[in-house]
Amino acid sequence: MKQPLRWAGRGLLAIIALLLLWQLWFFTHVAWWSQFDPGSTSFMRLRLSEMHETNPKASLRHTWVPYEKISSHLKRAVVAAEDDRFIDHEGFDWVGIQRALEKNERKGRAVSGGSTISQQLAKNLFLSPSRSYLRKAQEAVITVMIEALWSKRRILEVYLNVVEWGDGVFGAEAAAQRYFGLSAGRLGPAESARLAVMLPNPRKYERSFGPRLAAHAERIRARMGYSQIP
Repeated sequence: MKQPLRWAGRGLLAIIALLLLWQLWFFTHVAWWSQFDPGSTSFMRLRLSEMHETNPKASLRHTWVPYEKISSHLKRAVVAAEDDRFIDHEGFDWVGIQRALEKNERKGRAVSGGSTISQQLAKNLFLSPSRSYLRKAQEAVITVMIEALWSKRRILEVYLNVVEWGDGVFGAEAAAQRYFGLSAGRLGPAESARLAVMLPNPRKYERSFGPRLAAHAERIRARMGYSQIP
């Protein structure tokens, strides 16, 4: 009886050690990227793999630009559209999460997640778009790491440089060039609001930007002046 229990205990310790090593891997990358720019993300690699299934020569559009070379209009628009309490929370917007749960309950399905910019960044950098409690738990752990080691300015800088903005289009510079023929630093309020409202489903809205989305962009444009950015 003692022998099986001993082996079970050793197995449990081995699993715990592996989990800790896995979290250490995440932590090391988060710490490194607090000072150095990530060359790619999990979402980028997944998307490129999908594109290669139909076109082996396909490549992503992505150019990194520093925070100060990204239009403040785009920064304000993204915060207004995605996370209007970005400056104040520590990674999780509990008010937003509660509202999302209530909205989902009214609709009878998951239509809103209440994720903050920090949570979205954690997912984009390391994880996948899949929906599961395990993925969500890992996202939460990475979010805590990012908020502990990065400034809000760094979080927004990396987010704006790696988020998907269309079919193979990643980051503010590639998006600005793709849709408006401008650099990210020259985007005005109207262009910025339009880009911001595309974020929930960029590949869909790249193909179809209808009146309903245009009206939403106008609402975001009206709110941008109240957005706080680092």
